[in-house]
Amino acid sequence: MPTSPLIRGFEVVIGFETHAQLSTASKIFSGASTAFGAAPNTQACAVDLALPGTLPVLNRGAVERAIRFGLAVGAKIAPQSVFARKNYFYPDLPKGYQISQYEIPVVQGGRVDFIFDGAPRSLRLTRAHLEEDAGKSLHEDYSGQTGIDLNRAGTPLLEIVSEPELRSSAEAVEYARALHQLVVWLGICDGNMQEGSFRCDANVSVRRPGAPLGTRREIKNLNSFRFLQQAIDFEIQWQIDRIEDGLAIEQATVLFNPDSGETRSMRSKEDAQDYRYFPDPDLPPLVIAPEWIERVRAAMPELPAAMAARFQRDDGLPAHDAAMMTQSLALARYYEALRDGCGQPKLAANWLMGEVSKRLNAEGRGIAGAPLAPATLAALIARVADGTVSNNGARQVFDALWNGAGAGVDATIESLGLRQMNDAGALEAIVDAVIAANAKSVEEFRAGKEKAFNALVGQVMKASQGKANPAQAGALLRLRLQ
Repeated sequence: MPTSPLIRGFEVVIGFETHAQLSTASKIFSGASTAFGAAPNTQACAVDLALPGTLPVLNRGAVERAIRFGLAVGAKIAPQSVFARKNYFYPDLPKGYQISQYEIPVVQGGRVDFIFDGAPRSLRLTRAHLEEDAGKSLHEDYSGQTGIDLNRAGTPLLEIVSEPELRSSAEAVEYARALHQLVVWLGICDGNMQEGSFRCDANVSVRRPGAPLGTRREIKNLNSFRFLQQAIDFEIQWQIDRIEDGLAIEQATVLFNPDSGETRSMRSKEDAQDYRYFPDPDLPPLVIAPEWIERVRAAMPELPAAMAARFQRDDGLPAHDAAMMTQSLALARYYEALRDGCGQPKLAANWLMGEVSKRLNAEGRGIAGAPLAPATLAALIARVADGTVSNNGARQVFDALWNGAGAGVDATIESLGLRQMNDAGALEAIVDAVIAANAKSVEEFRAGKEKAFNALVGQVMKASQGKANPAQAGALLRLRLQ
């Protein structure tokens, strides 16, 4: 592990607990829908509420998603795991307990690789276990009262727990981004942080170098990477201030207020014994046969790191470009289709990192929402490569097609008058005329002033109404000026 940076003489220790909502259509122990946005309390059935006479039945799809994650991070998939009741009272927990896993989780160990400060890092995972979500308390719309929405009760979660090996808020954010990318890539979670599909809890403590681990405080339910970094930074400074003032840190669960940028204690942090875990008597042990694991393995997508390595090896992309092309599986598939269509891997990557990315960011949508099919953009890149249209002209064509104003690449090039001049004789005549009309610039160029040459190229482009190929015009000018 790299040397830990010190903050005011203290070492920071951060561990993560991340709740990834699994992408099943129904809940983990019932057939109720997991769709987001329904009217309150319309998707909580009798099983979710543990009404008398109801029994939970495990969702096979949730288990398969857990297996998929375990395989992706190189973890052990437990051949037999056990569900437990985690007992506590809270208004949005109608059962009085949460069904989770404790002593024997389904996924054990593993690691998540990521890049931090330009270098590869690897964070060990302790475990990942299946559990159900609780409901939601609503405070904003009820003056002096709290509303309870139980639609989320029973929603399937995979809680991913890391070892306390992170040493800064910036490093923590890069880990969280890598984990988010992975669960979305695998298709086990939609990753929508605004809807609560991917929520991070950060356990933060500080200590003097070489001292035992300090008392940790858990920052709950961080649902953006920006808030994650702000919350950890504030908590670090708060704990150091308190220690330097001679005060003790008390173990607690805290919430982050994005408006004030501060954390505040919600309750004292419970230990495992406080929850009185015991095996759920209504659920038998979860048995996962080796054949089931192998079926899941056979259906796994190529992982981001392996795909990026392939793009470097087979397509000749630089490491940075390959990493950018594997930011999401949808982007990687678009790149592959674009590359195959135009036969120009580097140009394909450049357009995706440049014009396409710029437009998508401005419009707040992902690559799946791009109005240009890979085949259309590939045709435009091919026209740049064969000299039909200049780079500047291609951007004009791209804008027209993106906005729905074009009727195909070639037709748009013609309608906008952007086809480059490829008639050697016509270009020679323009070059000769420019040389004759710009004797001063010709003299300055021959005296060694390169700027004068650029001015002559500009005159050729002006005379050709921008239709001359700049490289061809420059080469012909140099030939004529020798």
